[in-house]
Amino acid sequence: MNKQTTAASPQYEVIIIGAGVAGIYQLYRLVELGFHTTVLEAAGGLGGTWYRNRYPGCRFDSESYTYGFSFSKELLQEWDWKERFSGQPENLRYLNHVADKFDLRKHMQFNSKVESAHFDEDRNLWRLHLEDGRELTCRFVVTGLGLLSAPTLPRIEGMESFKGPSFHTYYWPHEPIALAGKKVAVIGTGATGVQVIGEIADKVAELTVFQRRPNWCAPLNNGPISPSEMAAIRARYDEIFETCLRTPGGFEHEPDRRGFYEVTADERRALWDRLYGEPGFGIWLSNFREIFMDEAANAEFSEYIAAKIRERVTNPVIAEKLIPKDHGFGIQRVPLETCYYEAYNRDNVHLVDIQETPIERITPTGIRTSKRDYDFDIIVYATGFDAITGSYDRIDIRGVGGQRLRDKWADGPVTFLGMQISGFPNFITVAGPQSGSASTNFPRGIEVGVEWVTQLLAYTRKHGFTRMEATPEAEARWTQHVVKMYSTMLMRKAKGWFTGYNSNVAGHEHGKVRYLVYNGGAPKFRATITQVAEENYKGIAFR
Repeated sequence: MNKQTTAASPQYEVIIIGAGVAGIYQLYRLVELGFHTTVLEAAGGLGGTWYRNRYPGCRFDSESYTYGFSFSKELLQEWDWKERFSGQPENLRYLNHVADKFDLRKHMQFNSKVESAHFDEDRNLWRLHLEDGRELTCRFVVTGLGLLSAPTLPRIEGMESFKGPSFHTYYWPHEPIALAGKKVAVIGTGATGVQVIGEIADKVAELTVFQRRPNWCAPLNNGPISPSEMAAIRARYDEIFETCLRTPGGFEHEPDRRGFYEVTADERRALWDRLYGEPGFGIWLSNFREIFMDEAANAEFSEYIAAKIRERVTNPVIAEKLIPKDHGFGIQRVPLETCYYEAYNRDNVHLVDIQETPIERITPTGIRTSKRDYDFDIIVYATGFDAITGSYDRIDIRGVGGQRLRDKWADGPVTFLGMQISGFPNFITVAGPQSGSASTNFPRGIEVGVEWVTQLLAYTRKHGFTRMEATPEAEARWTQHVVKMYSTMLMRKAKGWFTGYNSNVAGHEHGKVRYLVYNGGAPKFRATITQVAEENYKGIAFR
């Protein structure tokens, strides 16, 4: 390496892209170690998901006290969670409180959208071009782009012609929007649509839901956290986070260790009745492990949930339309709901099955299906995201030899540990595809990833390295391992974002599995990356 390359000095040691949960914690750790770093955030404020998504009903489906950061005991002791599953306004206040408490805001640049990031091979640095015309250079890029930060709109003719307000839920207006007395359409019944529909059904004059494929949903069972309960939570935070470290999903919910076929049908039913009435993901994650892998076990449990839907929806025809027929419960991301099914018992709520009567176009006054025209005041697109890789595809990222990351990942991502990419030196994806964060309670996975990335950067600086990159062999081994972990899971047959399916994204609608998440569970992932670090980051080439 020549002296000129060694002496090349970029403007920053590290640039972090994204000021959400991952970016905030990564910044905290790097500032703590004295790295010259900044965060570039496209939005007008910090918070990521909790800054952007302001639609009615937007809230955690992780227990609030398991979602917050665990790194500061002082922070844990001073913050009061008011609800078991906290809503968006409170979540955004929390993240702003964290940034202010640790004086992080001065290291953040808002309204700073990164359009391109190109690796300069001669100087071993990254050149980032921003929408505002600036170019910034850094030795290392760390991405905190978010798993669900690339919203997708449907491909329907005439969308631009509608005269009233229309928007994707991700871009719900920051100013309050009047719903009372309005005729509202919601297109989509995924996790976001389920939250919106349950929240606004009793607030609008008329609500029409356009559903393509129903999802299995389970009750959120939210409620307030009393001061005495919050005090008890504070007293056992160490225990709570130890449990989260131990469980596959990073939640307090642990799988039932009994075998599905070792207990009677009545015993299974007793467990399901208890879990259905409890808060959160217990009905999914505290269940028998066989429901994720065994067709017959999954079918039995799916029929149990179908019966619950039939009990809650009074119109049997509507109930059947709300029960998925193409996949079983729990093999796609499960939406947690509040009064979702009861919404369809209201006279002002209507369900349109667009498999039977497809949407033909958006008109100036509403929506035209193959059967009739509907007039609306507001159209809400709850049409999901180009999950996990979509936010990377929207930046022109080029590595060695000018290779585009979107081209390398055209048939699905290939990574080392979900955090390094061969051919893209000094580029770290702290919660990237195939990492342990993508399929777990996000902040729990994030903290593990950030700690590992921080130690990696400290190791690199300590040894005077200016370039690091996953080897092709390490990348191939990890990606093969990720693919193998799908082979045992019924998830591989589902059309959800865990497998990269999104009919609104060109090329993703054909149903080919994209191996986006790591299915080995949080403890196994943590053990794997710890071993890599202990072996001087075997699989990463330094120079």
